[in-house]
Amino acid sequence: MTRLLVTGGAGFIGSAIVADAVRGGYEVRVLDTLRADVHGDADAAAAQVTRLGAEFVRGDVRDPAAMDAALDGVEVVVHEAAKVGLGVNFQDAPDYVSSNDFGTAVVLAAMDRADVGRLVLASSMVVYGEGAYRTSDGRIVRPAARRASDLDAGRFDAVAEDGSSLTPELIDESFDLDPRNVYAQTKVAQEHLASAWVRATGGSAIALRYHNVYGPGMPANTPYAGVASLFRSAVARGESPRVFEDGRQRRDFVHVNDVAGANLAAIAAISTAATSSWRVFNVGSGAVHTIGDMAAAIADADHPPVVTGEYRLGDVRHITASSARIAEELGWRAAIPFEDGMRAFASAPLRAAAQ
Repeated sequence: MTRLLVTGGAGFIGSAIVADAVRGGYEVRVLDTLRADVHGDADAAAAQVTRLGAEFVRGDVRDPAAMDAALDGVEVVVHEAAKVGLGVNFQDAPDYVSSNDFGTAVVLAAMDRADVGRLVLASSMVVYGEGAYRTSDGRIVRPAARRASDLDAGRFDAVAEDGSSLTPELIDESFDLDPRNVYAQTKVAQEHLASAWVRATGGSAIALRYHNVYGPGMPANTPYAGVASLFRSAVARGESPRVFEDGRQRRDFVHVNDVAGANLAAIAAISTAATSSWRVFNVGSGAVHTIGDMAAAIADADHPPVVTGEYRLGDVRHITASSARIAEELGWRAAIPFEDGMRAFASAPLRAAAQ
């Protein structure tokens, strides 16, 4: 029986991966620090892991001793532990870099010491920055970051250098990375660290670039959660979801159960890798919807979405995925339609509010 270590396995996505892995016959150990800005009830989060049938160890991936102990007998590491989201302001930067980049370096160094040569890494669509666009003459371009003056004036759409309009396109793994905020920078660094580990040790790694993940068990009332959690938290409080910009931002919303399935496909592939390898995959639903679509799908009749015109510097206008590579190479495709997933999410339980 293959033994997995899932770092951050008590979290939103991590716990879904743990549940699927246990059902799939894997022996699973979870290492999670249960930090207070993620887990409102640490004891409940730890208990959930054990109820799923996994071994729980409380510890920090930045602690070499904790990593050495957690890797005992492990064959594959699924590295989910990370500080996520755009953050509150730039004062969050040291914590992002420490949690994500230093933490990943410690994980990889420990794997090298323990001779564990298989890694599945949680990455994100944020590594791309703004999405791909087609110009009026058919060229594919990547526009520069939007200017605050344009956003202040309500000009939200990216435009070509000559000021002409652009048509959003799907982005695939061949596009250059262009991180636009601190979190995105750290996810790029995690990928680069993992690929360096592959070259240095002869290991194999797969990075999964999650698009907008949603589903039951998202953390409530935290600025570090995704927009789906913020909207769902507002509904739970009896408030209208507040939609920034004009609500027409295009995204790919993928259900957490589908993301767990993508991880299981990656684990299976990496477990049988015959040679050293490094591969990245987009993990999206394959369907494009807007932020406004999502708000409308989970709001109730008494509290419809409110479009505010506000914005956050560092947010991008449109980013939607092509998940053709993971379908072709790993045989994974998302199975939960947007309408079904959002209908269930509108009343699904959230994780206890962070402290």
